Amino acid sequence: MENKSIGMRKALYLLLAFCVAAMIWFFVDMTNDKVVEREISGVPIVYTDEDTVLADRGLMLLEEGTDDGIDITVKGKRWDVSQMDSNSIRVIVELKNITASGTQKVPYQLSVVTRFNNRVEVTDRSISMATVNISELYSKQVEVKCELVGNVAEGYNAGQLQMSHSEIEIWGQQELIDQVAYAKVKLDIGSATGSISETLGVQYYTAEGEMLDSTGIRTTVERIQVSLPVFVTKELRLTMNYIDAPGARRRNMRAVLDPETIMVSGPAEVLRDRETIVLGDFDLLSVGDTESTHTYGITVPDGCTNLSGVTRSTLTISYPDKTTARVMTENIRFDNAPEGKDLDVQTPGVMVTVFGTEADVSAISGENIILVADLSDYSSALGSYAIPAEVEINSGGDIGVTGEYEIQVTIRELGDEPEPPEEETIPAMNPEEGGEEEGEEP
Repeated sequence: MENKSIGMRKALYLLLAFCVAAMIWFFVDMTNDKVVEREISGVPIVYTDEDTVLADRGLMLLEEGTDDGIDITVKGKRWDVSQMDSNSIRVIVELKNITASGTQKVPYQLSVVTRFNNRVEVTDRSISMATVNISELYSKQVEVKCELVGNVAEGYNAGQLQMSHSEIEIWGQQELIDQVAYAKVKLDIGSATGSISETLGVQYYTAEGEMLDSTGIRTTVERIQVSLPVFVTKELRLTMNYIDAPGARRRNMRAVLDPETIMVSGPAEVLRDRETIVLGDFDLLSVGDTESTHTYGITVPDGCTNLSGVTRSTLTISYPDKTTARVMTENIRFDNAPEGKDLDVQTPGVMVTVFGTEADVSAISGENIILVADLSDYSSALGSYAIPAEVEINSGGDIGVTGEYEIQVTIRELGDEPEPPEEETIPAMNPEEGGEEEGEEP
């Protein structure tokens, strides 16, 4: 049993030694300076100017009868040559000098990729000239159709299909082009709830509806832009953008639009989140004591259609609980009063016109009204001035103010006494003019 185990170990050691020796031999053989030759088969030929110069001359390159590859023999160091394949060599044929149809021999350009350049050389090639089969170009216009797959969701309707091309020009061999009856793209709309736009590849079909292999069929338009608008019909509410202010709030107004809604049809993505149409701005301060009417044009969203046929809506608005009152106040406040100056107010009280609901107006008194004059612009001024005043209301109600107000004030240096008013001189009465004589009883 022991002898058998020793024998297996020896065999394993011999196998390992053989593998190491083989690797050393391979490395030495591949990295030495020995020069070898190797044939690379099937190097592809690249043809240029096919869709430009050749097509402009009404010619085309046929695959049948045209060389598609070449066998190349290269020579170099074993390591370099062993790494080369068909992609290590480029073969290019220019078709720009071809002017007629038929089978022809044309020269080609051969080059080795950069990392092998100057390290290997080409010693042989299977052909010295490339063979090309040139045919006259045959072209015709074909209709482009679109097949719809799926359907729009319930409550939506599809509009007219739109395609970037309704016809395209194709060209190739006449026997192939003659089989093409039309081109077709396929648009899958699923269960559409919005407009769809896609770029689709073109397929070619016979008159019997059989799809053709597009190999050999050329065209300048390989993809078609297809759009399908999806519409929805919706009732939109008409409204105004009411601009309110103290004493003139929308909640206190009676406003009616006629009509209040219209039916609109348009793209689903436009109308999906739209519920209203704003007719315009309306300043509620303009509402007087009597009912008034105003007419506005109805503008539907872009791309939509007004199905109601009504193009204008009339706003009837009134302020049924509006009350106006004039309230006297003696509360006056000066902001930014100049330092080192005395202020002598000649306006003891001001009558302020206020408005609002009857409840709010009836609750206000002069104690709730303050006239505020800003003296920022009078820091260096002396003398008498009429200062514009703002009105503040602190009654807690929703009160508006109309009119413009000012406070007459005299500004003096601190410590200056006001000049006393001039005494009015009353002339003595002449007795002859009807006056009473001294000592006479009245």
